[in-house]
Amino acid sequence: MKTSFIKNFIKGVKIGFDKHSPEILIGLGIASAITSTVLAVKATPKAMELIEKEKHRQNEKLIEESTGPECSQITKLTPVDVFKTTWKCYIPAAISGAASVAFLLGSNSVHAKRNAAIATAYKLSETALTDYKKEVIETIGEEKAKLIQDKVAQKHVDEHPVSNNQVIIAGSGKQLCYDGISGRYFESDIQTIRAAVNTINETMVYEMYASLGDFYNEIGLPPTTLSDELGWNLDDGQLEISYGSAISDDGRPCITLDYHVAPRYDFAKLG
Repeated sequence: MKTSFIKNFIKGVKIGFDKHSPEILIGLGIASAITSTVLAVKATPKAMELIEKEKHRQNEKLIEESTGPECSQITKLTPVDVFKTTWKCYIPAAISGAASVAFLLGSNSVHAKRNAAIATAYKLSETALTDYKKEVIETIGEEKAKLIQDKVAQKHVDEHPVSNNQVIIAGSGKQLCYDGISGRYFESDIQTIRAAVNTINETMVYEMYASLGDFYNEIGLPPTTLSDELGWNLDDGQLEISYGSAISDDGRPCITLDYHVAPRYDFAKLG
């Protein structure tokens, strides 16, 4: 019983450390940096004392070696002599500083590995969803697939009623639209959105990628906190949008935007 408790405790600690290792490493890095500063400050009086002793020793040596009545004495040590005299005083501070750098680099490494894992998982999920959509269309036909898409779009609109959201005036069009990625309502028209899609695809042909923020800019929507971090890469295909239909809670017909290829984080990565 006691052994089982200890094993579970150790396992729980390990899981907790793995989950919060970046935060723990950053905390240790900051603590080590502070400790390094404190140790350096504490070592300074001892180092100054050693410098004065070394100056006294060197001056006594000059007097002993002098052959004349007068002997010029040194008032300060050379940088090399200062280092030779005091370096041992700062060993603890140097070790703590090196540990701080190691902890912060370790935290950065953990973040990089996690981001790579998330990107890989996202890519696999995106591929699986794309394949699933294609299979659904081939199995039940485009008309029934469109009917399902409209039902899903209606559900999203019902869950985010327009009466609880701001409607952004994006252009001259007056048709109510709903962007599923940002969850925003805006007024526009199919022609404006299609023109924006064509512009983004032209950009991708020449530059190989385009951001979600670029698309929002084309249709007149303000950027979001993540829109410049997400985007499309030509390797995944061009931007393609399906237009669903739903009825908002205030009775207006609403066009919903369904992106065939979802924007991803590493969209600017070429090759």
